[in-house]
Amino acid sequence: MKPEKKIIISVLLAVYNTEFPLVKRAIDSVLHQDFQEFELIVIDDGSHQILQNQLTEYIKQYEDKIVYIRHKNCGQSKSINRGIKNCAGEYIAIIDADDEYKPNHLSACLQEMKAYDLISSYTETIVDKPEDFYVPDKYDTTQSVHVDDCILFATLFGKKEVFTAFKFRNTYAADSIFYDTASLHFQVKKLNLKTYIYYRNIPNSICEQMKKGSA
Repeated sequence: MKPEKKIIISVLLAVYNTEFPLVKRAIDSVLHQDFQEFELIVIDDGSHQILQNQLTEYIKQYEDKIVYIRHKNCGQSKSINRGIKNCAGEYIAIIDADDEYKPNHLSACLQEMKAYDLISSYTETIVDKPEDFYVPDKYDTTQSVHVDDCILFATLFGKKEVFTAFKFRNTYAADSIFYDTASLHFQVKKLNLKTYIYYRNIPNSICEQMKKGSA
C-alpha cells in the first residue's frame, strides 16, 4: 500500500471559457514546479461543453495531482471560494487560466511564509503595447492605474487560515479588498518575486473588457 501523498500547497485555478491552449499552458506550468508537494484544483465555472471535454480529457492523466470541480457560472470570486472549501493544503496559491508560473513560483512563495501569513507579488508582465500595463482603478474604473500598483488575484499566496478567515467578494478588485482586509489581522507583504507571468495581451480578459467599456 502506497503512503498517502503529502499536500503542502493547494493551487486554485478558476476557468470560464478560456481557450484550451492557454488553460493547458497554465496547468502545465503548475505541474512543472520545482516543488511538487501540491494539489491543483481546477474549478470550471460553467464553461462551454467543448472546453469541459478538453479539460476532463487532459486532466484525467494527472488524477494524482489534479482535482476537477464544475458548477454553473457564478464568477471567479465564488469559484475560488469553493476551491478553498475543497483544498487540503496548508497553504493556498492561485493562478489565472491564461497566465503561468515560472518553475520556482511555489518554492519562492513558500520560502516567504517564514515571515508572512499572506503575500502578493510583482509580476513579469507580458504586453503588446504600453497601454497594456494599465488596468481600471478600483476606486474609479473610468481611470487607469499601472498593474505594479495593484494587488493581483493570482499572485496571492498564503496560509490556509487567511483564506478561510475571509471570502472573496463577487466584485471588481476582489483581490485588493481581500488583501486589505487580511492586512488588518495578519502579516502581509507585497514582494518583488516576479515568478508569476501575467499576460496582459489577452483581448478577452476581464480588465480589457472593462477598459473598452469605459473608453
